[in-house]
Amino acid sequence: MDNRNACELIRQTAALALLSAEHLLSGWLPDGARQGREWIARNIVRGDRRPGSFGVNLDTGKWNDLADSGAHGGDLVSLLAYLRGCRQVEAAQEIDRQLGLGLFKNGAASAQQIERRQASEQAHREAMQREQQHLEEKQRQAASQAARLWKAGLEAEPSNRYLQAKGVKPYNLRQLSGGRLLVPLQTAGRLVNLQIIAPDGGKLFLAGGRVKGCYSQIGAIAQGERVYLCEGWATGATLRAHTGCAVVCAMNAGNLKAAALALRERYGDALELVIAGDDDRQTLGNPGRTAANHAANAAGALVIFPEWPAGAPDALSDFNDLSLWHAGRYQQAEAAR
Repeated sequence: MDNRNACELIRQTAALALLSAEHLLSGWLPDGARQGREWIARNIVRGDRRPGSFGVNLDTGKWNDLADSGAHGGDLVSLLAYLRGCRQVEAAQEIDRQLGLGLFKNGAASAQQIERRQASEQAHREAMQREQQHLEEKQRQAASQAARLWKAGLEAEPSNRYLQAKGVKPYNLRQLSGGRLLVPLQTAGRLVNLQIIAPDGGKLFLAGGRVKGCYSQIGAIAQGERVYLCEGWATGATLRAHTGCAVVCAMNAGNLKAAALALRERYGDALELVIAGDDDRQTLGNPGRTAANHAANAAGALVIFPEWPAGAPDALSDFNDLSLWHAGRYQQAEAAR
């Protein structure tokens, strides 16, 4: 293979790889995640502790490490060559095999084939941009609705049925008619969504509203002080009552890692972050414990779990359950649901 032909094959491979950028990156950098139109991950070459400085543009393939001025490139072929420590032609051949392109088997594509592929790439990019714009518009609408509902809500009453069942104070919550509680979700101090909790414990978010990377905060966060991060709001209220520390509620296990990284980005390494995980002992794979450990590893945080006393049923899973059990109220709370 002469140099001109190799360069053309590499160029074509890089262009076609963009059509499957997210699929490829999820394999090359599996602990990363899509944020907007970028893939944010740890730089495995220099042993990053957590994602943040290393990003890949999903539309162009350009990549850059803000912590290493020498780590950057213009396409996915050069990225894989960097990650593997190999030549670009070898990286292109690996991508060719992964995607079944057949370029290196059949030789450089014809001008007509290149035009068709370029048109397909452009259509793909435009579709992704439209999808992102639609998502952002839905999020803006949900944030506006959240602001209206929050303004219309009244201060939550301690006698609220759900709060009574959980044995917690209302803290910063508001409520609507019928005892529906409003839990505010924020990002960078800005209200973007609400979780609405019915008296019987049913929960829902506003349609289209942001959840990933957002959280509900109980108490003020101060630099250098301990902050607990947990899943549900009732668990957070329990931790607040028992520790006096600020608590951040991610609302679900799937958001723990994103919320932890958002806290690190906003408050830095001086924050003593402790993940207070759920212990889903009756669920295959124990998703609460697994998600808490992943979040702690990603954000450089400590992690704790409830310590179950002898005789406590396996149905107990979080710190609110543990508090109710110690108070002899767990079965009563279950009956009230």
